[in-house]
Amino acid sequence: MKENKILIVAIFGFTLITLLFVTCNMYGKNRIELIPFGDFETWEIQEIKESGIIGGNTKSLYKIGDQTSPWGTSNAHAKVSGIDKVSNSVRKSQRGDNNSCCRLMTKLEVVNAIGVLNFKALATGSIFTGKKMEIVGMEQSKDPASAIDMGIPFTQKPTALILDYKATIQDKQVVFANAGLKTKDVEGKDRGQVVVILQHRWEEDGHVYAYRVGTAHYLIENTEDWINDFRIPIEYGKVKEINEFKALSRTRHKTHNSKGKMVYIEEEDWKGDITPTHIIIQISSGCMEAFTGCPNNTVWCDNIRLEYND
Repeated sequence: MKENKILIVAIFGFTLITLLFVTCNMYGKNRIELIPFGDFETWEIQEIKESGIIGGNTKSLYKIGDQTSPWGTSNAHAKVSGIDKVSNSVRKSQRGDNNSCCRLMTKLEVVNAIGVLNFKALATGSIFTGKKMEIVGMEQSKDPASAIDMGIPFTQKPTALILDYKATIQDKQVVFANAGLKTKDVEGKDRGQVVVILQHRWEEDGHVYAYRVGTAHYLIENTEDWINDFRIPIEYGKVKEINEFKALSRTRHKTHNSKGKMVYIEEEDWKGDITPTHIIIQISSGCMEAFTGCPNNTVWCDNIRLEYND
């Protein structure tokens, strides 16, 4: 009888320890969520006919997901002085037999006008959380930020961004080209990059201000093959190592204010202990200024996720 009681107590103790172990592991394991359409299996393709003066070809304009997608791209339908032109630096790409991914490429576009003039413009392949104008004009060609309402509403505090990626990054000449007849050589090396910015935004007198809540920045080098489940930690508050994208900015990104006017998001300070209102995620085939980069640099990305420590 005494032995039975001891056995029952032992079994109960073992069961309790097992339950505690399973519970601790369940709650200790980080939660990982796929960003909507971050597996790049769903795309929309719009066929657009370019103007006859530049050849009159029909081009496919690629968009990620559907109307509910949080993703915008650097692909553009430009209409300047009545001339329609399509630029595709982001495309759907095959990954294995049954899956697709996203390909970002830095392209030097050469536009032949009237069969005589060759205008050159460099476009960096980029995807981002936000919305871009359906048709861009002369104003946006001078100020690309004015075409993008950057960031989407977001109130969580992830610990990291996780993705699969591979890259072809060349150590070749960087050039600047903004619809001129010639390119200009630029010093430096261009690389791909991943940027995450969490902001707490508010508006006063038409100005949109923000506190920087969280930041992540990673430069992409050349790879031999896919690097899966790559983790980029998000830092909260003031970051230790400041670079262009980790520093506060008052003139980098724009958004619509309450009156519908596109204005800069003016970052005021670091506040890592408050709840964000918006998240900016940007993945690009280049890390330099607009219209500047290394032609043919390419980044493929897939399965973009956020990690949470619950």
